[in-house]
Amino acid sequence: MSVAFPGESQYYREARERLLEKEIELRRSMEAVAAARRQLPPGGVVPEDYIFQGLGSEGRPSDVTLSELFAPGKDSLVIYSFMFPRDPGDERPGPATGETARLELEEGPCPSCVAFLDQLDGAAEHASQHLNLAVVAKAPLGRVLTFAKERDWRRLRLLSSAANTYNRDYVAETPEGAQRPMLTVFHRDGEVIRPFWSS
Repeated sequence: MSVAFPGESQYYREARERLLEKEIELRRSMEAVAAARRQLPPGGVVPEDYIFQGLGSEGRPSDVTLSELFAPGKDSLVIYSFMFPRDPGDERPGPATGETARLELEEGPCPSCVAFLDQLDGAAEHASQHLNLAVVAKAPLGRVLTFAKERDWRRLRLLSSAANTYNRDYVAETPEGAQRPMLTVFHRDGEVIRPFWSS
């Protein structure tokens, strides 16, 4: 039984109690799904050590492999596939200012991904204490980094997959080349890297 709010009607309280029962049921279902996710068997071995372009230690563009994204002592890697370019049917406004605003709308970043990455930039420092985290976009690295500077993203590891098939192989790109948002978790066991989960 939940606590009554001041001045509420009996009708409201009864409706709120019914809703609370559904919320508890939903929470139990979510916990069951999370438990099933943890019990997933190992996924297939990653077919190649994908080469991305990112910033090297000296702040210059540099190639980085998927295996190099695993820091010593951290065997989990979370990659968010950033829709940059956005979905071809997305007609929401793009950036209003900056160099990115000069791009054709269909070449610009997905507004929903941008909103998510605004939040992830703040959490990245904390998450990176426990796991490896990277953001991959199909757009050229220079375009991604320019936009990141315009958004004041300072904590995200940003990579370009323009020269590899990672997005297509891990369901972040349609056969027609449209980008899709995808969060993929990889696990490394020795030299073997496998996808653990994606959504």
